[in-house]
Amino acid sequence: MKWIYWIWAMCVTSVYGQSVIEGRVLAEGKPLAGAYVKLSAKQAALTDSMGYFKLPYSATHKQLHVHAIGYQPATTLIHPVQQVYTINLQPSEHALQEVVVTGTMKPVLMSASPVTVEQYNSNFFRKSPSMNVFEALSMVNGIRAQYTCNVCNTGEIRINGLEGAHTLVLIDGMPIVSALGSVYGYMGIPNSIIDKVEVMKGPAASLYGSESMAGIVNIITKSPEKAPAISADIQATSFGEHNTDLSFRLGKKKVQTLWGINHFGFNQVMDRNADGFTDMSLQNRISLFNKWSFKRNANRKASIAARYVYEDRWGGQTQWNPSFRGGDSVYGESIYTNRLELLGQYSLPIASEDIQLQFSYNYHGQNSVYGNTPYMGKQHIGFAQLLWNKSLRSHDLLFGGGLRYTWLDDNTLITADANGLNQPSRISLPGLFVQDEWTINDKHTLLGGLRADYHAQHGVILSPRINHKWTVSEKTILRAGLGRGFRVVNVFSEDHAALTGARQVVIAESLNPEQSYNINLHWQQHIHTDPVHILLDASAFHTNFSNKIIPDYLTNDNQVIYRNLVGKAVSQGLSLNASLEWRFPLTMNLGITYLDAFQEQTSNNVKEKLPIIQTPKYSATWAVSYQWQQPAISVDLTGNYTSSMLMPVLENDPRPAMSPAFSLWSLQLTKKWGSTQLYAGVKNLFNYLPRFPIIRPADPFDKNVNNNFGNALLNPAGLSFDPNYNYAPMQGRRFFIGLRFSLR
Repeated sequence: MKWIYWIWAMCVTSVYGQSVIEGRVLAEGKPLAGAYVKLSAKQAALTDSMGYFKLPYSATHKQLHVHAIGYQPATTLIHPVQQVYTINLQPSEHALQEVVVTGTMKPVLMSASPVTVEQYNSNFFRKSPSMNVFEALSMVNGIRAQYTCNVCNTGEIRINGLEGAHTLVLIDGMPIVSALGSVYGYMGIPNSIIDKVEVMKGPAASLYGSESMAGIVNIITKSPEKAPAISADIQATSFGEHNTDLSFRLGKKKVQTLWGINHFGFNQVMDRNADGFTDMSLQNRISLFNKWSFKRNANRKASIAARYVYEDRWGGQTQWNPSFRGGDSVYGESIYTNRLELLGQYSLPIASEDIQLQFSYNYHGQNSVYGNTPYMGKQHIGFAQLLWNKSLRSHDLLFGGGLRYTWLDDNTLITADANGLNQPSRISLPGLFVQDEWTINDKHTLLGGLRADYHAQHGVILSPRINHKWTVSEKTILRAGLGRGFRVVNVFSEDHAALTGARQVVIAESLNPEQSYNINLHWQQHIHTDPVHILLDASAFHTNFSNKIIPDYLTNDNQVIYRNLVGKAVSQGLSLNASLEWRFPLTMNLGITYLDAFQEQTSNNVKEKLPIIQTPKYSATWAVSYQWQQPAISVDLTGNYTSSMLMPVLENDPRPAMSPAFSLWSLQLTKKWGSTQLYAGVKNLFNYLPRFPIIRPADPFDKNVNNNFGNALLNPAGLSFDPNYNYAPMQGRRFFIGLRFSLR
């Protein structure tokens, strides 16, 4: 092939009397065939199998443009005396050949995976800089980062409208953030340790067991071998928030270690809606991260990582200070959190066999008060599993066995025996699973899996799944999946309203595990034209729940009553993502989700269909980016739209039962000098703020419930203090500026 390019270039040169420019295109250091190299509309070529190209050029040509499907476009300035160039392309946010692990628990090319997995790298999240994973995930279509309390700003991650307790969040494939830790744990994960995030929508209990009913968010940390020697990202906002990420790599060829330090601080009391309460909780958080990687023979894996998080946060009446902690004169919610996380993996040294041991442990200690209601909790979660990968002709088999042990002790009735004495909760969930990925031919792949978990109270719980991938053509892929999920309840993570100090927890019956069935269809289409490459990604999904655990707010304003739903709950809808990459440096990522989520229950032989609280019917996300090669400036416009949704209102509540639709926009400018970037912009560009999120803020301890005093809307007679009406962030327009740099 190469000699054809040489002859063609020589012929053109002899005819037009022009010089020749040549070079090679690489992708992550490897030759890239089929890349489009252009000097002008009439002078362009594709690279050969070894990545080489040749083009005739004249002195009028100033730039060389390179574009390839799945990679970020690159532009190189032509030097008058240089005729040989090497261009190294970087993967785009939606690269075709990215490796994913979440769908099958083993590395596989995204395009080859029979399970639909979305992947987002750190560059994608930098389009709208955030200070933690919780905020960053709001950029992903179909994911809603939902604040559930306006005082202490606890949050949950919802996938396709399902409550946050149904989302399993993994770190490097390990169930680190779950149960008690999920309430405040998301905001303690700094972006500095993240290499990429994989999202799988739909239940995955056949591989991951309990909690993976709505889907999985797998946060994959940076590899010590590939991380920069030194990197930093320092950011501040006009609200007074400041975030510092520092990391450095040490070691030699066989042993590498990565250290990361993150500090987030927000110490500014702000009350823009004048309700007497802080708009955002004040926070002081530090996170220390360390990961070790060991190089072994035969590329066997060995790594271990640890992270420690300490956080002090409070929100409440603006005059609150620590001297009021736990009292009933000034309302405040104060939480001290200590978290320790360990995780690792080790390939057993067994010749010709791929057997891996994976393990994790986390401790979560919480000392908190919600008004004058204390919550003291300690939780230990240990997890270990053994995986055996075995290939037999066209079958790629995975066998596994695991144990998850959860120990929880707190001062609520959850950990009390029949006599009211303290009795820590101990839950063991051993499980066995098998998976077979059968490559029928180059068009069809079939994946089947079955998991059996054993719970002491509920017996054996089976979780099957089946997935099919049909490669219609090189540019068209169809996938279908059917699976089952389950979840064992943890009341504290169900709904933060249970422990705000405003309501009492009531468990009306013995709660059985939730169960769900899900079917999803997925279509992926690549459209490649001369000016633009388009990736379309559409999904249809239907999830049916039984035994769904429903919090009842309406029976008693001062209680949250938990019981299993007698009936069913359904979450179904459509999702569409579009990624557009032009040959000039413009990219767009657009997403929209339609969601129909409801529950059916039977009361007095009458069926009722009710919408799910805080679940919008429509949502959308977008990110538009343009980059000027000279002077190395880029602009990013990002945002999301959320339609109206049912809110947890009280009887005679003056607040609307349906929240208004709203949209949040962000704008960012970035200037690059080599590996240094200066970025600045504005979040919540149009200064959107929700109205009256807290009921009775002037009487948070309900001392004057029967007296109608002050503002009737803020203090209606007969209603109790309630801070859980939340549909949008309480932060208005705020400017930010940041600096990041790295040294290889």
